[in-house]
Amino acid sequence: MAERGRCPECGSAALVEDSHYSQQQLVCAACGCVLAEGLLTTAYTEEEHLREVAYSQSTGQKEQLSRCLQRGLRRVQDLCKVLQLPTVFEETAVSYFQRALQHPCFHLVSLEKKELLGGCCVFVTCRQHNWPLTMGTICSLLYAKQELFAGVFLSLQKELGLSVPALSLAELVKTHLNSFQLFQHTAKVPAPFVEDKEKMITRTMQLVELASETWLVTGRHPVPIVTAAAFLAWQSLQPPARLTCTLARFCKLAGVDLPPPAHLRLKELLEILLRMASQLAWLRVFKLDKKTVVKHIGDLLQHRIFLLKNAFCLEEEQQQQQQQPNAGSPGSPLQAVPGKGCPSEGGHQREGGKRPLLPPCLIKPRKRLRTAAPSSAAALSGDEHISDSEIEQYLRSPEEIRAFRKVKAWP
Repeated sequence: MAERGRCPECGSAALVEDSHYSQQQLVCAACGCVLAEGLLTTAYTEEEHLREVAYSQSTGQKEQLSRCLQRGLRRVQDLCKVLQLPTVFEETAVSYFQRALQHPCFHLVSLEKKELLGGCCVFVTCRQHNWPLTMGTICSLLYAKQELFAGVFLSLQKELGLSVPALSLAELVKTHLNSFQLFQHTAKVPAPFVEDKEKMITRTMQLVELASETWLVTGRHPVPIVTAAAFLAWQSLQPPARLTCTLARFCKLAGVDLPPPAHLRLKELLEILLRMASQLAWLRVFKLDKKTVVKHIGDLLQHRIFLLKNAFCLEEEQQQQQQQPNAGSPGSPLQAVPGKGCPSEGGHQREGGKRPLLPPCLIKPRKRLRTAAPSSAAALSGDEHISDSEIEQYLRSPEEIRAFRKVKAWP
């Protein structure tokens, strides 16, 4: 250590050379003032040319992560720990988040969307590894609106070119029922309402498959259908104690939200079950309704394929009926009664007869179906007559206008 001069701050002569991070600095031992900063080379090539720069300007200094990146990485890691995801999932989600922050598309987005970006990376990773995770679950963890989360998710998928497979109905049923609070006896759940988890998942899966085969799932949000199917499965496992429970109370006991369309999906499922029950001889004498048919859901699901074939007119049978020799001849029964067999007229058929197995939107349309007007574009040949009052609409250049006026002025 060598003392040099005096400190300009305190006037002390205790000036020493101190090695800080491998660079020499002249420091006042009394007040800590740095009088001179040492010089470092930036690289080996700079050393050959004897070029030196200050340490604060050197490329050897470790770059600090931005505050936004630090918070985002911490959020991704916390989500993976809460969801108990494997380490490989966490590494993939972190890499997606780092790529997203480097993309120009996400530089100027709002802070709220940047906070949701980490959750979207976790959601994408789980879907790619076939890990059952719904958007509603991760939105509840982030206290985010599903509409805003969906927008950020679609932007991430588009900008990074990620392939995200859809979640199957089977995985969705398991994930949705895992959040139910009906599998353990608590103060809020009475003992007769507690159900075995595996039995309820199995029965719910069978009802969801039935809904899929009868067009109740196509074009609909799956959560209301799963909720209605879970309610029927729960009732059918112990009917005497649970038939008086309503769908709203069931959702309250389970600790899940009641989707508004769930009542409609429940009504449609019960109509399918009643039509299937009408094909079993030992059930016809009971005159079943929408409450009592729940007692026999186990039998109906056991003979599901046979009952569906007998209760509904499948597409192959419709084609065979249309190909009958006298089906379209004048004076035939189909020709004499207009509208016979139309999907919208399914309610006028007798109760025991077959009706087409079609989506509900075709069987009971909300609005009257209107046939499209026949297009006349195919009949145009280009040689049609154009009247003098309309020909001006087809004139474009000044030469055409002058030629038309000249011809029009001739006697």
